Amino acid sequence: MEIAIILISALICMSVVAIKLSDTKLSFPFAMKKQLFTAAERQFLMLIERAVGNEFRVLCRVRLIDLLSLKTDTNKKLANSALLKAGNKHIDFVLCDKNDLTPVMAIDLVYGAGKDGHNVQRDFFVNGALDTASIPHVRIKAKNGYTLAEIRECIETKLIPLRRRQGKIPFVAANDRPEVIKRSTKPTRPLSTSRKAVA
Repeated sequence: MEIAIILISALICMSVVAIKLSDTKLSFPFAMKKQLFTAAERQFLMLIERAVGNEFRVLCRVRLIDLLSLKTDTNKKLANSALLKAGNKHIDFVLCDKNDLTPVMAIDLVYGAGKDGHNVQRDFFVNGALDTASIPHVRIKAKNGYTLAEIRECIETKLIPLRRRQGKIPFVAANDRPEVIKRSTKPTRPLSTSRKAVA
């Protein structure tokens, strides 16, 4: 009987220790951030939203891995390497089709001083991955005083292929191109001679 009491008390002690240990593992040392975006990011987000109007939805801080998928015939080693590289990269703003949320364009804000998370130098992996997936990528230097027209022009310049597919920008037809006057390759004679005829 004494052995049973000792075993039960030992079991109770072990349970109390396990609960204490699990409490320390499950504690959450977090507090809410006062601001989700910096002042420059907030201002830029508002400009983008006004520039695109109701045509697109603007998503913020999208992971590159959420924008792209691997091609089915990619070998395993290359796939793992690409996923590892893409896993820690993100895009500041992504324009998506309003109806089905298909990604249309990636926009990155670039700080001249090299703020954390915003590389001054172009990231060739991000550019190459987005180019391969046919997602236009715009890098805009963060500065005060951008006008709505400047942001709209920057976005529309990258959207020209999409606009052509939508039929909003016509292709130049061959017969609409200005005619090029070709010169003859044969030498020509002057109509009148500049020398006086000798008698």
